[in-house]
Amino acid sequence: MINNPWLHTTDLCRYYRRGSQEVRALDGVTLAVERGEFLGVVGSSGSGKSTLLNLFAGLDTPTSGSVEIQGVPLASMSRRQLAGYRAQKVGIVFQSFNLISHYSALQNVETALYFNNTAPKDRRRLASAVLEQMGLADRMMHRPSDLSGGEQQRVAVARALVKKPEVLFADEPTGNLDYDNSRQIASLLMSLNHSGLTILMVTHNLEMAQECAHRTIKMQYGAIIRDGSANLRGSEPS
Repeated sequence: MINNPWLHTTDLCRYYRRGSQEVRALDGVTLAVERGEFLGVVGSSGSGKSTLLNLFAGLDTPTSGSVEIQGVPLASMSRRQLAGYRAQKVGIVFQSFNLISHYSALQNVETALYFNNTAPKDRRRLASAVLEQMGLADRMMHRPSDLSGGEQQRVAVARALVKKPEVLFADEPTGNLDYDNSRQIASLLMSLNHSGLTILMVTHNLEMAQECAHRTIKMQYGAIIRDGSANLRGSEPS
């Protein structure tokens, strides 16, 4: 167990009903994450990895157990505090990009700044700067339909980063991309982590997780069945 973990869950459970059946999407997960760590979460569909990410991000609430950020349980936060946590500390990248189709790339990135008290005059400047960082300076005014899959995902990453979050949650960030674009996104995430950003990445791709992450956990049936402890990227989980 990590001493004084930055993110921490204790006996975390998320159950729901599907008709008469109880689904244990997450079943007693205890996990600690250090600040600045790159954690890979792998497992098949239905293993609970996306549920875990959603609970860490405050997008869902547990049936039992706790999620803590810097020792503060998310359950103890008011709705306003939880909204502030998501608006200021958390960046999220989804497999399906979730871009607004009638907005330009620049406008899509600006939307992340609507709810964290960024002055309107600063939104465009900050959004432009992060898109340039993503290599999209010449694509800012293009709508998603005019962008490749890799470009759309880089816009999604820019949207997550523009508010300067403390942690990035990436849910299958390369799931809809071809090999070359997947490599570009993986390289980008590693670079962001090298700059100090804490990253939790959910993926089916064990090889990519082992290459990118400091540590890789494997989930099955809502539980962690393997927790790698290697400190070097590319090492086999124990």
